[in-house]
Amino acid sequence: MGSLDGKVALVTGGSSGIGRAASLAFAREGAKVVVASRGNEAGEETVRVIEQADGEAVFVKTDVSLPAQVEAMVAEAVQMYGRLDCAFNNAATLEFFFGSRPRDLADLEEDDFGRVVDTNLKGVWACMKHEILQMLHQDPAGGAIVNTSSVNGLGGTPQGALYSATKAGVLALTKSAAQEYAQRGIRVNALVAGAFRTPMLESIWQKVAEASPGSTTSDVEQSYVAEIPVGKIGKPEEAAEVVVWLCSEAASYVTGHSMIVDGGMTASVR
Repeated sequence: MGSLDGKVALVTGGSSGIGRAASLAFAREGAKVVVASRGNEAGEETVRVIEQADGEAVFVKTDVSLPAQVEAMVAEAVQMYGRLDCAFNNAATLEFFFGSRPRDLADLEEDDFGRVVDTNLKGVWACMKHEILQMLHQDPAGGAIVNTSSVNGLGGTPQGALYSATKAGVLALTKSAAQEYAQRGIRVNALVAGAFRTPMLESIWQKVAEASPGSTTSDVEQSYVAEIPVGKIGKPEEAAEVVVWLCSEAASYVTGHSMIVDGGMTASVR
């Protein structure tokens, strides 16, 4: 028996990194999983892995920066499985954390702002909107939502202003919704992620190394490790376990919480 037997879980950004690990973890715990992402091949591969382990999943191609696609994603999940019990809003872009080159705030353009906010903040809002509407009107009503924030959203990050700002905004959306819907059976929490070994983080290491003459990606990685008290980069599966727990009945009294999972990286400043 899994902790989510009979439940339906939706994961955006579900084909890579923490999202992929969460998709697999939801399926392991007995949930039917809707894997949503922009990339067909990786999304369908995630579904195949779930099915090979005797799980049940479907892939829905979705760009969360487009609210119409988000609405269609939730509708397809419900059409396929009848309801929505758990949602992990994880899709994000690091495009302007370190884009083609590191850039300070004043070097960014209006289009840069729009693109990162559309995915990282408006995308989470759109997902929450349509997930909550479904959770309110299904029978029985209710559900659990987890939004991915970041330790960068707890403060600021040099040359990562837009990413940090959106991840701080995700925390505000999470805490606001948690209070609005607590008495209507919907819990809303945030995963505040530290450094996890994902393709997105590895792409940052590469950009930093390219911008630092004489530096290698290994050097950059070690500089990250040096900031983490447990002395290692996290595994996506470690983040996924937190997400699944927050969506389970074991966390039934937890809402509006910012669950910091960072190996102690920010312990000295929070």
